[in-house]
Amino acid sequence: MEDHDKKPEELQGFTYDQEKRDDPYADVRRESEPYTFGPYGPTQPSYGPEPSRTVDVTPSATKEYRPFTVSGGPARNDWGAKPPRRSSFRAIFAAFMAGVIVVGGLMYASDKGNWFSNTTFGGSSIVQDAAVKPASSTVSNAGDVVRPNNIAKIFEQSSPAVVKIETYAAQQQGGSSLWDDDFFRQFFGDNGSGNNGGNSGNGGTQGELQPSGMGSGFIFDSTGYILTNQHVINGASEIKVTLEGHDKPYTAKLLGSSFDLDLAVLKIEGTDFPTLKLGDSSNLNMGDWVVAIGNPYGFEHTVTVGVLSSNERKIKIDDTSGTRNYEHLLQTDASINPGNSGGPLLNLQGEVIGINTAVSSQAQGIGFAIPTSTIQSVLENLKNNTKIPVKPSPFIGATLTNLTKDIAQRLEIDENTKGAFVTEIMFNTPAYKGDLRQYDVITGMNGKDYATTDTLIAEIQKSKVGDKVTLDVIRSGKKIEVTVEIGDKNEYTNKQ
Repeated sequence: MEDHDKKPEELQGFTYDQEKRDDPYADVRRESEPYTFGPYGPTQPSYGPEPSRTVDVTPSATKEYRPFTVSGGPARNDWGAKPPRRSSFRAIFAAFMAGVIVVGGLMYASDKGNWFSNTTFGGSSIVQDAAVKPASSTVSNAGDVVRPNNIAKIFEQSSPAVVKIETYAAQQQGGSSLWDDDFFRQFFGDNGSGNNGGNSGNGGTQGELQPSGMGSGFIFDSTGYILTNQHVINGASEIKVTLEGHDKPYTAKLLGSSFDLDLAVLKIEGTDFPTLKLGDSSNLNMGDWVVAIGNPYGFEHTVTVGVLSSNERKIKIDDTSGTRNYEHLLQTDASINPGNSGGPLLNLQGEVIGINTAVSSQAQGIGFAIPTSTIQSVLENLKNNTKIPVKPSPFIGATLTNLTKDIAQRLEIDENTKGAFVTEIMFNTPAYKGDLRQYDVITGMNGKDYATTDTLIAEIQKSKVGDKVTLDVIRSGKKIEVTVEIGDKNEYTNKQ
């Protein structure tokens, strides 16, 4: 028998029976490893004497064989071993997704159940207010993505104490109403249209009471004390106050007012009126939510919402009664319009932190309110109609403007002259008593030249009430001196 016809076990010098007896797993081994990877396969164990000859299976063509390597792995010299099974990409991806689902589920459950802040797990249930955290702390606003959700409650509880104020005054035919006052035309930009009750001046006879203005206010004492702005009731002969749920308006009595602070207290007869609490405006932070309630253009109990931008604004407004110098005002973007004046500006606790007073007509969302820090200091004086102590305001009582070349030419003086041109002298003021006259030109004071109105007024305000100053004046082309005693503007205003 030729060698190639012999069984492999016969070529190796032992019989199949011998192999099976010595290796009971021979059949399994043969079936599981039917092939090898080439001539450098693993050496078979020796089960007997060496065969007389070996089978040469080397290909006829000479070929070099190298160890087989798997990309990214070590070289394999053990060619006879079973190649390692590669992990399926699908299995890895499935395991990853399962982990994501499990971890995400745990995070959601812990957040919903408040596992890590609840006292059940040994944590603390006290939440620190972000406003008192140090600057380095991370402020979370995840829950504050919209406006506060208690605005409706604030309005429900506060609006009964907010009142509408309507004023009436005797006017001549063709007269103008309070809504045509410089205060509204300049600062509110109101042209007299749509004033909801204001008198346009057409019709009516002398002595007949006509609607002259409208505003807002709020009750701060259950016996009928009302706070509002002084400019709301300025010049009124009669004041009517309308309360929510009341069919007829009340006739209010003016107790006390302050032109400089633009505050007034009214009184209506009755008891158990709804009230608003005065809060502390000094506790406000920039960006805090605020709520305004009032009667803009007669739309009763209009509520607007905004934030606080500043608590130290200064503005100056000229009206027919003089110049109002406001200080320490609150600035907000809560909508304020004519008719809102005198209404409350509230914090989120429903406390009054200011009285809505004015809005810039040259911008959008710039409104102003008088803070309660100012109100509290004079409230008793207003209720009792006693004098409010104010800082003296030095003045002479003349209206001035810068001298221009055109005015100088009309006065027939050197067109290069610098100074202040007198356009008006108020009756019974220091300038009037000192014989300063309309159309005079003031070029200096106490021997020092002042080229502009602003510099001259600033120097007058540095003087003390009662001081006598010498004004250098050009009158009818001649240089003269006029002596004027500095007066207190507050005293002059209170006499009007």
